[in-house]
Amino acid sequence: MTDLAKTEVENGSEASGDVVPLADAVKVWARVAALSFGGPAGQIAVMHRIVVDEKKWVGEHRFLHALNYCMLLPGPEAHQLAIYIGWLLNKTKGGMIAGLLFVLPGFISILALSYIYVLFGNLTFIEGMFFGLKCAVLAVVIQAVFRIGSRALKNNVMIALAAAAFVAIFFLHVPFPLIIIAAGIIGYFGGRADIAAFKVGGGHKSGSGKILEDRDSVLGEDIPAHARPNLAWSLKTSGALVALWLLPVAALLLTLGWNNVFSRIGVFFSQMAIVTFGGAYAVLAYVAQEAVEGFGWLRPGEMLDGLGMAETTPGPLIMVTQFVGFLAGYRDPGSINPLIAATLAAILTTWVTFLPSFLWIFAGAPFIEKMRGNAALSGAMSAITAAVVGVILNLAIWFGLHVLFNEVRAVSFGLWTMDIPVLGSIAIPSLVLTVLAALAIFRFKLSVITTLLASAVLGIIWTFVAAW
Repeated sequence: MTDLAKTEVENGSEASGDVVPLADAVKVWARVAALSFGGPAGQIAVMHRIVVDEKKWVGEHRFLHALNYCMLLPGPEAHQLAIYIGWLLNKTKGGMIAGLLFVLPGFISILALSYIYVLFGNLTFIEGMFFGLKCAVLAVVIQAVFRIGSRALKNNVMIALAAAAFVAIFFLHVPFPLIIIAAGIIGYFGGRADIAAFKVGGGHKSGSGKILEDRDSVLGEDIPAHARPNLAWSLKTSGALVALWLLPVAALLLTLGWNNVFSRIGVFFSQMAIVTFGGAYAVLAYVAQEAVEGFGWLRPGEMLDGLGMAETTPGPLIMVTQFVGFLAGYRDPGSINPLIAATLAAILTTWVTFLPSFLWIFAGAPFIEKMRGNAALSGAMSAITAAVVGVILNLAIWFGLHVLFNEVRAVSFGLWTMDIPVLGSIAIPSLVLTVLAALAIFRFKLSVITTLLASAVLGIIWTFVAAW
């Protein structure tokens, strides 16, 4: 045991069964949550810097092993990683605290921005801010295509999978879940057959220099007693979480009926929590396709507004779903006050979106050591990540059409259907601001937050000038 581990024991963590004192863990997870800007890559980097490099609670290899497991799961991998490490360090209560704190700042921030959006969105200042954010978000999504693509498309097989996924969703409108399931099956059997193209690397790089070995961390190399496989505990905990997740949805369906907006929110975002592999941008493609074109809860430009909110506030990018639910409740409140309905819808959306993350971790984490080095599962993860690149490319094009053009029309060629822009309707201010945002990100390497804030300011200036 290291000197740091001995200190933790002296502080009483061993006596309580915790690896580190719970009070210290709460402070750290609150700090991680407050600094979690910039999407999953930034959030994972912050978590790694604090938990591995600074506190030395968890070793490098264990951190990456946990991350690789979370990447196999549907939903936000950074949120799941926080739950996983919190559970390792402080048992079930530690996982719950880490997961709740990771979401709370973003929930409060986006709820406040959503109120401003529906109450004051027609003001010139607010209009300008969201106009600028839309253009910057388009550049950010394009960056995501290149960033994820450079990591995932290491060979021709992965490139082919990405291309097939793009064709399926953009031209044939194949549902996102089917694309992910198909890619996972292909990757699973490819990995099982030991085909080199389906082998993945060691995960995310976390920096350079000497790494913290597991044996030198507070947690050490051994598996804590509470983290060992326990079927009875897993079934009990999973059953409680499933009830907390699905019983409210069932109650809504029974009392309000299928066509009520709250019932639809509960069912749709519960489905999303099960099938959305590949990170936040892949989730957005699915949500945009269904929430905008299917349910009509919001317009394409508003989806970009919501993403701009999520990009500029702490917490997971998937928190944009809260904004979607908020607008859905606000515009279809029934007999309830629209703001109250919107608030309840935002809470419901957040509940069914993030609660499953706790289920996946508590149900599966005790058994993940058996998954280490599993070629078939690694192949599935590799193929899913490649397919997600094609899905995100579709998202970038879909956003681009609705940001850069004022008019878009659908054309069909047999089974192929696609949206094309009306060239005469190009929005020059949007094009200019998007190009500037792209230059800031790709050429000058500015951070996402800096680019978003600068674009918001430029959008405000342009809107005032145009109005004047």
